[in-house]
Amino acid sequence: MTRPQHLAGIARSWLLVNGTRVETFEQARRSPADQIVLDIEDAVDPKRKPHAREGVATWLEEHSAWVRINDHTTPYWSDDVDRLAGLPGLAGVMLAKTEAAGHVTDTFDRLGGTVPVLALVESAVGIEEAPAIARARGAFRLAFGSGDYRRDTGTSADDLAMVYPRSRLVVASRVGDLPGPIDGPTVSNSHTVLREQSAVAVSLGLTGKLCLDTGQLPVVNEAISPAPSDVIWAREFLADFDARGRVIRDGSDLPRLGRAEKIAHLADAFTICSS
Repeated sequence: MTRPQHLAGIARSWLLVNGTRVETFEQARRSPADQIVLDIEDAVDPKRKPHAREGVATWLEEHSAWVRINDHTTPYWSDDVDRLAGLPGLAGVMLAKTEAAGHVTDTFDRLGGTVPVLALVESAVGIEEAPAIARARGAFRLAFGSGDYRRDTGTSADDLAMVYPRSRLVVASRVGDLPGPIDGPTVSNSHTVLREQSAVAVSLGLTGKLCLDTGQLPVVNEAISPAPSDVIWAREFLADFDARGRVIRDGSDLPRLGRAEKIAHLADAFTICSS
């Protein structure tokens, strides 16, 4: 499955794949995931990190993927960026436990100044530093490490309790002129729960979601995509706007135009049928 790099900014589903399980990489590549992320951080036992790093690097010689690397404060970070730098298939890195703008910039620079850095924010410090992280040179998009955030703060998984950190990332992304942030994964195997949690994330302004297995991908892609009814409205509005010479009639036209253009762009990018 081809995943154009320009779509990463609007990618809905980000599939995490255990970096030690090279035999699953091809299945992930052929999955409906908008982007795949080979994980050499939390998914890998410390003793196996060199093995996982090498397996991922070898695979990236012929294929493309993102890689979740270890956080800046660990001794593994330097080895990760040095081994990944220059690999032809490295689409970008997801930097674990980002807590400062410098973590992003150091990573970006060590990778040669061309590889996008997706900052995974997973702590109270990271949430409070989110605007600075979003403005950092090399920052591509923000993501929410919801599980580690709850562990760090003692917050429950209740939707209300998670509004603040999610909204903080949404606002920080706008301040940093980044695409909408990526929500943390849903652990439940229930598609109903996954669909509900995805809908809550979308309502708050998040535009993607981390996924733990391929079974979650169709649900997330559907939940985060514009509804067919919205696509119909957007295309009808844009057709009418063009037909009247793109003349602004009142103060509601510009907001509606912006919404319609965004919906139409997403519909085209993800080939969403409106009928």
